[in-house]
Amino acid sequence: MANDEVILLDFWPSMFGMRLRIALAEKEIKYEYKDEDLRNKSPLLLQMNPIHKKIPVLIHNGKPICESIIGVEYIDEVWKDKAPFLPSHPYERAQARFWADYIDKKLYDTARKIYTTTGDEQEAGKKDFIEILKVLEGALGEKPYYGGDNFGFGDIALIGFYCWFHAYEIYGNFSIEAECPKLVAWAKRCMKRDSVAKTLPDQHKVLEFVKILREKLGLE
Repeated sequence: MANDEVILLDFWPSMFGMRLRIALAEKEIKYEYKDEDLRNKSPLLLQMNPIHKKIPVLIHNGKPICESIIGVEYIDEVWKDKAPFLPSHPYERAQARFWADYIDKKLYDTARKIYTTTGDEQEAGKKDFIEILKVLEGALGEKPYYGGDNFGFGDIALIGFYCWFHAYEIYGNFSIEAECPKLVAWAKRCMKRDSVAKTLPDQHKVLEFVKILREKLGLE
C-alpha cells in the first residue's frame, strides 16, 4: 500500500491521539499530521467526524476512522505485514479488547478529576484513579507487556497516559510509582521503544498544559 494517503487529525497532548501515532510508527506508515485547535475546530475535522466532532481522526485515502482504539485496530488489520498488535488466538484477542475498553471507560474521566476538582471530589478521584491503576497492574502481572512478550494492543491503549502521570502526581500530591511500581516499570520499558519515545510529549510540557487548563477553570 505504498500509495496510501494517511492523515491524522489530532491534538498533541491527547493520550488518545498518541495511540494512533504509536500504531502508525510501529507499522512504519508515513502520514500527514494535523494538530487541531479544539476551540476552533477545522472544517476538515467537522467534515470527517460529524457525529462526535472530536480528535483523533485517522483519514485513510479520504475515508475517516473515528475513535482511537477503533483506529488502532484498523491500522493493525490494514497493515498486517508488520508488528501485529492483537494476538492470533480469539480468546487472547477478546482479553486485549476488554482491557482497552476498561481503560477507555474508567481511566480518563477519573484521572481528570485530579486536576480539575478540589477537596473531597479530588480526593475521591485520586482514590478511584489509584484503584484503577492497581487493577491494571494486576492485569499486567509478571508479563513484560500487556501483549505478553510483545508490545501490543493493550500497551498502545494505556501508554499515552504515562506522560500525564507527573501532572497527576503534582496536583494530586501522591506518587504513582510508590502505589504501582510494576506499572511504572512497564511504562519505562515501553519508553525504550522508538515509537513510544518519539510520540509521548515531555511530561513537563504536559504539566504546563494542565496548568493553563486549571487557570481557565479558575483553579490556579
